[in-house]
Amino acid sequence: MLPIRTRRPRTTRPVLAAVALVASVTACTAQAADGGGTSGTRDHGSAAPAAKVTVVDPAAGSPVTVRASGGTIAAVKVVDAEGGTLTGRTGGGGTTWVSDRKAVPGTSYTVEVTSRTGDGGESTSRSSFSTPEPAKVNKVTLAPGKNTTVGVGHPLSIVFDLPVTRKADVERQLKVTTSNATEGSWGWIKDHSGRDRADWRPKEYWKPGTKVTLEADLNGTDSGGGWFVRDYRTGFTVGASQVVRVDLDAHRLTLVRDGRAVRTIPVSGGTPGGDKRSWRGTAVLMAKEGTINMNSETVGLGDAYDKMVDHSMRLTWSGMYAHAAPWNAAYFGRANKSSGCIGMSDADAASFYASVNVGDPFEIKGAETKGVVAEGNGYGAWNLSWEQWRAKSALR
Repeated sequence: MLPIRTRRPRTTRPVLAAVALVASVTACTAQAADGGGTSGTRDHGSAAPAAKVTVVDPAAGSPVTVRASGGTIAAVKVVDAEGGTLTGRTGGGGTTWVSDRKAVPGTSYTVEVTSRTGDGGESTSRSSFSTPEPAKVNKVTLAPGKNTTVGVGHPLSIVFDLPVTRKADVERQLKVTTSNATEGSWGWIKDHSGRDRADWRPKEYWKPGTKVTLEADLNGTDSGGGWFVRDYRTGFTVGASQVVRVDLDAHRLTLVRDGRAVRTIPVSGGTPGGDKRSWRGTAVLMAKEGTINMNSETVGLGDAYDKMVDHSMRLTWSGMYAHAAPWNAAYFGRANKSSGCIGMSDADAASFYASVNVGDPFEIKGAETKGVVAEGNGYGAWNLSWEQWRAKSALR
């Protein structure tokens, strides 16, 4: 899973004290509080009550607010140093304006306000402010990758670099759109790495062909463990309907496509009676890693093995794979004698590897296993009921 990089819409600028803009509009001209000039026009030259415009000391993580007294706000333009704008809307009969998005830490803004008085006089005032640099910046890693095609079991997953203690604030900024109004929910879990993670899981497996997009408008949001200083965008498509059913008691793996069994392969799962047992429940194919080195010391099994393994398909972060295991050929279809993985012959592994897709769910059952795949150990959200999963949303 690689971070999705998007253009940061605002550029860090030196820290300056936030200033309030107070402009008094007279019949001809006025001077902004920061010394910038403003100009105004009237239908006639006589003096009239002045409109007073105030930019309320904006801070990072808060909207920009503009207020007017003795007149109304005609237009507001808030621009950052890179030319990005904060849009907003007026309220209070035209006496207030509030930006839709929050001010971002470590960013300089200019504010231009056009106001009108009751007799039609109009004036424009300008000012600027900067927000302090963030003490810590939070970043994310998204899966699946942008513009990819995945199987029907792959959730939309966000792993955060720093802790998220303000989960509701963050979740409100995450918008998922699907091409067919798929019902789903965010759930907050701990990733196997120990970091905070939010997954969006459908109620049931995705329908093939579904297009999914994420708009994470996080720029200017405080996670509690650090500030976000950019937005994120990603999207993917759901491919064919494929489910892999693994029966460890029968020592068989069956590939089911569009509800029909298209292939059955003899396999050998994890050895019963200890740490070499396999996991059960639904795991999701995380990655097709090809030929990799597998070392037992990395999964707490001492010096049991250290070898290059072909056609490796990762199912959990803790090290369970489906892969070629020719050294275990005597047990395929007969007994579970692996160190926890689902092994098969070279030929079967090669054809199976070519047939499955990242995101295909593996539904694993067996009497002698070491437990159910946890939500954060890969993509184990499918092992919770829909009600249990929805309860993990910070907004429920």
